[in-house]
Amino acid sequence: MADIIPLQLGMMTASRHSRDDGLPSHEETWGDEEAFQVQTQLRDLHSHKLWCNSHLVFDGGQSARTLTINDLRPSWRGCYLSSFDRISFHIPFPCLQGFARQVGRPEFNGLQCSGAVQDETLNGLAQALLPALANPQQASRLFLEQIGLAILAHLTQAYGGLCFSTGRKGTLASWQEARATEFLASHVVGDFSLDVLAETCALSRSYFSKAFKQSFGKSPYRWLLEYRVARAKDMLRSDLPISQVALDCGFADQSHLTRVFSMIQGETPGQWRRALRSPVAHGSCQDGLAPLAR
Repeated sequence: MADIIPLQLGMMTASRHSRDDGLPSHEETWGDEEAFQVQTQLRDLHSHKLWCNSHLVFDGGQSARTLTINDLRPSWRGCYLSSFDRISFHIPFPCLQGFARQVGRPEFNGLQCSGAVQDETLNGLAQALLPALANPQQASRLFLEQIGLAILAHLTQAYGGLCFSTGRKGTLASWQEARATEFLASHVVGDFSLDVLAETCALSRSYFSKAFKQSFGKSPYRWLLEYRVARAKDMLRSDLPISQVALDCGFADQSHLTRVFSMIQGETPGQWRRALRSPVAHGSCQDGLAPLAR
């Protein structure tokens, strides 16, 4: 049994559980609390049994990308008779209620899902967490909280009966745009929560997250990543070691910078620096920090 340390996504937690050791069975128990457990399978689970308050409620398999939701107020016991690989989300009921109130839906009263259902959206969000689950020390709180909000929005709509307007969402006011980008630019190094960023604009984190994306066309986390890469490009013009550039731009280490830089820029920091210093520098304009203001 291989477990990865749980990640905190706001008030909920995510953890990955897998087993591929050929053992005959593996048992788990959970429940007796005001919370919901949401699981998505990363690969086919061929055989398992599930009991609720000592009553057998399931005996069979689950295909990859299926979701199950368990109300944790009863007592649960699971027996896994084959290998498995899944991500579990532990969501306290007050977390769901708080989200519903923030989006103006105080009537929310829980999640309901009968059996296992195919859910590509939740599985996709879970897949996005795999790098953070594997390297939690490199995970950004801002990124994790945004994924948490996306999960809450999906679950409460798909399985909680909440309806959100499909009309155009509001954008940030000019002063809020300025304050948000100033905050992000001044926190390139270090970690902070989405709550703190939203508070600078006097907004709830759920409304702020939507309004920011409507205003800038990208999430706060993506904006910050692009800003860090732009700052790294400016510093790569100097003779500083790339490892130092990485730390000064808020990355965990040089490999973290290389991964993000390559994703955004299409080449590694070293390749970018060498091309810049070649007789014919690549590109007609080496953009700096200013274009990321919006």
